[in-house]
Amino acid sequence: MLGSLGKPQFPEQEKDPKYWNTWAQQTLKNALTLQNLNKNKAKNLILFLGDGMGVPTVTAARILKGQLNGQSGEETQLEMDKFPFVSLAKTYNTNAQVPDSAGTATAYLCGVKANEGTVGVSAAAVRSQCNSTQGNEVTSILRWAKEAGKSVGIVTTTRVNHATPSAAYAHSVDRDWYSDNEMPAEALKGGCKDIARQLFENIPNIDVILGGGRKYMFPKNTSDVEYPDVLKHSGTRNDGRNLVQEWTDRVKDKKGHYVWNKKQLLSLNPNSVDYLLGLFEPMDLPYDLERNSNTDPSLTEMVDVAIKILKKNPSGFYLLVEGGRIDHGHHEGKAKQALHEAVEMDRAIGRADLMTSVHDTLTIVTADHSHVFNFGGYTVRGNTIFGLAPMLSDIDQKPFTSIIYGNGPGYKLVNGVRENVSTIDYQDNNYQAQAAVPLSMETHGGEDVAVFAKGPLAHLLHGVHEQNYIPHVMAYAACKYVNITTQSDISVVICLLNSFY
Repeated sequence: MLGSLGKPQFPEQEKDPKYWNTWAQQTLKNALTLQNLNKNKAKNLILFLGDGMGVPTVTAARILKGQLNGQSGEETQLEMDKFPFVSLAKTYNTNAQVPDSAGTATAYLCGVKANEGTVGVSAAAVRSQCNSTQGNEVTSILRWAKEAGKSVGIVTTTRVNHATPSAAYAHSVDRDWYSDNEMPAEALKGGCKDIARQLFENIPNIDVILGGGRKYMFPKNTSDVEYPDVLKHSGTRNDGRNLVQEWTDRVKDKKGHYVWNKKQLLSLNPNSVDYLLGLFEPMDLPYDLERNSNTDPSLTEMVDVAIKILKKNPSGFYLLVEGGRIDHGHHEGKAKQALHEAVEMDRAIGRADLMTSVHDTLTIVTADHSHVFNFGGYTVRGNTIFGLAPMLSDIDQKPFTSIIYGNGPGYKLVNGVRENVSTIDYQDNNYQAQAAVPLSMETHGGEDVAVFAKGPLAHLLHGVHEQNYIPHVMAYAACKYVNITTQSDISVVICLLNSFY
């Protein structure tokens, strides 16, 4: 069938072996320069976390990025593709072969593997059992950096008290304890704190916090500032506390600012801001494809403001950036939403690159876990990533999209047989790709995820590692000057970033 398509679906220059040989030789030349390892001390640390961004998602996002720029897509480079060091991370939780975002966040932020559903506690803690919290708390690299005098920030497209960001500051045996309203009476009686409260109490001087989750910060039934007539967006707190007001009162004389929309965020002069809290939605931020560009900032815009504020600290900074809604798109079977989220995170990576130096900034891009998402079907070069495979099924004689899920809400039968996708708009933003097994929510995948690294000591991320290795590398890079001249001559100057080194 491919042979019947007529003219080749690729650039004319690719017919010439010289094209490929020249490209490979240039790549080899670039690789040889990496023999001179960057052993500088990392003044700044940035972790970009694509929630649910498994390798198939990275590849599909690369193709989408290219196609959005008018190219066929496959030959495009993502910003993360340009990082010189790539490794794999094993994502399992201590009690789960296929992990969740809470246990994995504890691994790549706190340096220890943990049980699914728990954040900032070791595997000795049991999910939802409040009395297993005390004594099992583990601290994060964000705290280590703060205690070492660095500025620290959290930027996410989800709620700021969602699984990924919460592991940076909270110690909770249940990731769903967003506010006290979501906690059982037994847990409250046992002295456990909700995650929103811990955001402001555990590490009271986090310099930049940007994301969603506004409703968890306000007293129950308090009308939302942006959606005053939408009851589900009203405050949830049963303790009557206004955490935003408490934060504002605490930092009002310290160049602190609270914002809740894009205009307020972008009107700030970063040189006049030392502390910033931005809560742009009652819950998660909208998908980038659905974002109101007048009211909600993009991930790139939030990263830009965050770095401008954090980089003022002569001691450097630590920044956690989460492209959190990649995961949500996949769970809903909406591959188009997920992949556009991944492309937006790649833009943010590019923006951070322009604002920092590889000489003193260690940047890592990775995922917490994968999804049962993939694409195939022998599609031709340049086929739209959301398009059909160039064949019919030889079983039911119907077309199928290249993108498909192993399970999820896209499973659909019409008159007892698989739906004919040619009769619907499979390129719609919210089209749910077909799935093999019917589930209301698609599941995570259990395979290893990629870890891209550049900057000081990025070469320590190589091969296949446990996911909890990541913050150890980041802490080491920020802590130590390493000067190795021979195998027997290792000179190390230690700082006090954390108790490990």
